[in-house]
Parts: sequence; C-alpha cells; structure tokens
Amino acid sequence: MVTRKEQREATRQRIIDAAIEAFSELGFEGASTRNIAGRAGTNQGLVTYYFKSKESLWRAATDHLFRKLDEQLKSGLVRLNGAPPRDRAREAIRQYVRFTAANPALTGLMLSEGKAASGRLSWLIDEHLGDLYRNMARMKPLRDKAEILPHAYYALAGAASLIFSLAPECQELTGLDPNTQEAVEIHAEFVANLFIPPDESERGAQDLTAASAAAERVH
Repeated sequence: MVTRKEQREATRQRIIDAAIEAFSELGFEGASTRNIAGRAGTNQGLVTYYFKSKESLWRAATDHLFRKLDEQLKSGLVRLNGAPPRDRAREAIRQYVRFTAANPALTGLMLSEGKAASGRLSWLIDEHLGDLYRNMARMKPLRDKAEILPHAYYALAGAASLIFSLAPECQELTGLDPNTQEAVEIHAEFVANLFIPPDESERGAQDLTAASAAAERVH
C-alpha cells in the first residue's frame, strides 16, 4: 500500500519532471506554474505548496537534472577505476552523449539560461556548470591548454547534444532517427573519437571490429 509520504514524494517528483520540460521548452519567463501544474496533472496550489516560488521550483528542477547527469557519469566510470586517464575521459564523453540523448531538456535549459546574464545563470554556473568546466579542464588532452578550453567545452556541448535536440529535423533531412539505441551509441563513439582520438592500439582493435562486421554483412 502506498503511504501518504510516498504519494507526496511522487507528486513532488511529477512537478519537478514537468518543470524541467516546461523550463526547457519555454524558458523561465515563458513557463508558468499553471502550465507546469497542468503538465504534472495536479493543481497550481500544490505547486506553490511544494515550492514557494517559481525560482525555487526552477532551482529544484535544475538540481535534479544535474544530479542525474552526475550519477550517470559516476556510474559509467566505476568499471574504469584505475584505467588510464585517456580511457576515462573517452568514456565520460560517451556517457555525456548518452545522457543528452535521453534528456534533451538539459540542452534546452542551458540554452535558455545562457542567453542573458541573470542571477539564475550565476547560480547555475556556481552550482553546476563550473564543475563540468573544471572537470573538462582536468582531461589529459586538454590539461595545460587553457587557450582552447572554452572552445572545446562549447564544441563538445554542441557535438554531443544538437542531433538529439533537433531529432525531427535530423530524421526528415537524413532519414536517421537519432534516438534509436544504435544511433546513440554510434554518436557517442563518434564524439569520443572526435575530441580524444583513440591511440594506435585502440585504432587497431576498432579496425578489426569494423572488418569483422563488414565480413559478416558480406556473408
């Protein structure tokens, strides 16, 4: 039997999920608590009960989204404990691509808030984006290359996510549905190779894999 506490937690989570969607699509100014309540299937009074203001809801929604990203990055790297930094960096990029594929609202939210200076943008940088930027700076290929780090950071953000944010266009233009598992994995590997090319031993293994796959298609 579901307890009242569990019901309250489920309602709060529905509101957060709806808020992520609304803020990503409409921006902070365009999203209303009434719209968010409708998306969550609840009433506006409950939104203001759980979150005292629209900004507190925005912060809770943003925290939730970035917490999910952090959890995915950490869980994806657990099996690579002790692995060379290059391998860990490549896997972190793959995990980031997979997350943006499953959570395109992340891109929408960052684009919405990044267009103009505001207290929310400063909070977003202090609480979340700053950590992502510093973690990227620690990647071995970018270490001690401060002059290109800003370019690499924004290039990676676009390369990882744009195909998923523009999925309808991609499908109509190219015939590819980027949200299939196969397409996501191909894109994750492509972006990892683009930013941190495999070393010679990895290239050899990839060439053997590709040759084997080609042979199977022939037969």
